Amino acid sequence: MLSSFKGDLKPFEELARSFAAKELAGKTEGHDRYPFGEFFHDVLDKACEAGFLGIMLPGDLGGTGGSIGTLCVVLGALCRADSSPGGIVFTNALVQEILLAADARDIAGEIFGKASSAGDFLVAFPSYANPAHQDNLPEYRRSGRGYSLTGPVDLLVLGGLARRAIIPARTGSGHQCSFFLVDLDHKGVLKSEPVFTLGMHACPAVDIRFDGVRARIVGEEGKGDEYFDRVSPALHVAAAAMNAGIMRGSLDEALAYARERFQGGREIIRWSEVSMLLAGMAVKADVAEMCVTLACQALEQGKAGWSSRCTASALHIHEIACEVVTDGIQVLGGNGYMKDYGQEKRFRDARQVQALLGSVPARKLDLIGKVAGI
Repeated sequence: MLSSFKGDLKPFEELARSFAAKELAGKTEGHDRYPFGEFFHDVLDKACEAGFLGIMLPGDLGGTGGSIGTLCVVLGALCRADSSPGGIVFTNALVQEILLAADARDIAGEIFGKASSAGDFLVAFPSYANPAHQDNLPEYRRSGRGYSLTGPVDLLVLGGLARRAIIPARTGSGHQCSFFLVDLDHKGVLKSEPVFTLGMHACPAVDIRFDGVRARIVGEEGKGDEYFDRVSPALHVAAAAMNAGIMRGSLDEALAYARERFQGGREIIRWSEVSMLLAGMAVKADVAEMCVTLACQALEQGKAGWSSRCTASALHIHEIACEVVTDGIQVLGGNGYMKDYGQEKRFRDARQVQALLGSVPARKLDLIGKVAGI
């Protein structure tokens, strides 16, 4: 829907749809077996070649130079087929936006400007948390001319794949966090096995513990919460675009199944109960895409006061996405719970996407705090 309002986004949407049709369709069940099966390194390499791992990164830093609208149309198209690569694209975009918010273009250029493969391009980040809401961040201290980190990080997304990570940390007595670039190959880094999360298995995370690991500060000390808040509205919308894509994929499969499945001598799509479920799914999928479209337009035009509205629209989309994927299972009956079909995976993935950037209750409390001025 977004590309119909901005024609310059159409090529990106077509590229992402073509990529999803060739590299993801029909393979999602196999990809979802990770970490008990092989990881799709070949797909990730092709995603890097297509420019998906640096969509909003400026061209002079090695990226595609797109807008939040570009990111959203790509994420929507990818997640319509499989949200795992969408999660990888999202995490890399989040890291890149934090670097730009911190005016750390030198670091971004060193990482992405010299990257020659997907492995070089990936940077890990704890994408399921807002650092301001975390009590157990690593502690940082000055070490000579630099810094060192000690302590745990839970669910570091891409931590088992990437060579580098951006890590939020605090001083022993401070409340404000700072961001640091760390080398995950450092001998003081202890990684767990991949964490088997609810959904998006092929967007893997690990738990990590640092023990005096050298770190390079990103931006200014104590400004991490500010940088995260600055990029959050756009990334909330990007996460919403992921769930909008999942909703559209769930509707696609439900419609196809309802046309092919017969009961009582006619296709089940002709039964009023099924038609009502499908109609509700279609309405919610359209509403989600309209919300993403309007939010992208407001962000790109820099409209004042839209930060909280973007967060609110994302929260709404996540809630109705969980309703849509539940209905998608119901249309398929008992088959909806089988891994042979895609609805079971979308049911898990929608809830996993909902957790990006922090828990829903915490985000709602932040939102009402801003709205009410408390």
